[in-house]
Amino acid sequence: MGSAQLTVLESFRLAYDGESVRLLMSAQRVLAFLALYDRPLQRSYVAGSLWLDLPEERALASLRSALWRVRRCGHSLVEVSAQQLALGREVQVDLRSSHALARRVLHDSSLDPLDVNASSLRGDLLPDWYEDWLLVERESHRQLRLHALETLCERLTRAGCLREALEAGLAAVAGDPLRESAHRAVVSVHLAEGNVGEAIRQYRLCRRLLSRQFGIQPSERMEELVRDLDGVGTR
Repeated sequence: MGSAQLTVLESFRLAYDGESVRLLMSAQRVLAFLALYDRPLQRSYVAGSLWLDLPEERALASLRSALWRVRRCGHSLVEVSAQQLALGREVQVDLRSSHALARRVLHDSSLDPLDVNASSLRGDLLPDWYEDWLLVERESHRQLRLHALETLCERLTRAGCLREALEAGLAAVAGDPLRESAHRAVVSVHLAEGNVGEAIRQYRLCRRLLSRQFGIQPSERMEELVRDLDGVGTR
């Protein structure tokens, strides 16, 4: 039996044994929805969530049609029972792998930070999909991965692995340029490297972004990092 790889970070992609599988949008939506849950779901819940504006019978009919399109691809991707649906057990989902890695970074103190592939913590959940059912899950994933990237950056900095730490910190900043804690992590890396000018530049970028967007100044924690640096121009 082959294996399927479902990608929902950055964009939707389905591959089976390395070969791309094309699906209509209705089938993509069903697979993406099931990928959010590592358990069987009631058919009525799936239909009502995906076709929120339709009466129940029409929503269930739309779900049946989408499942038929999934089956047409010739691979066993969904486990179907009379009342429930679940993603097939052989389907590997990048979102689930990313969540598992982020939780290990945050909670497993024995994890060697150099063993962590920071690229697995990048990418938002289907950012170009405008679906109500994605909004909470997208934000939940974003917060989890950014916390993990910041933690990874801090642990790598303490370990003296500064190149890797900077990569993780900058990935967190790229994920949310208005997130001060990400900027603080990057400033700390630059200071550990002895790159005072880079630290000041990062601080000023953070200050400018926060002022322009929210009309506020960096927190006391950020100010404390750079207070003794010449020419930083703190408040």
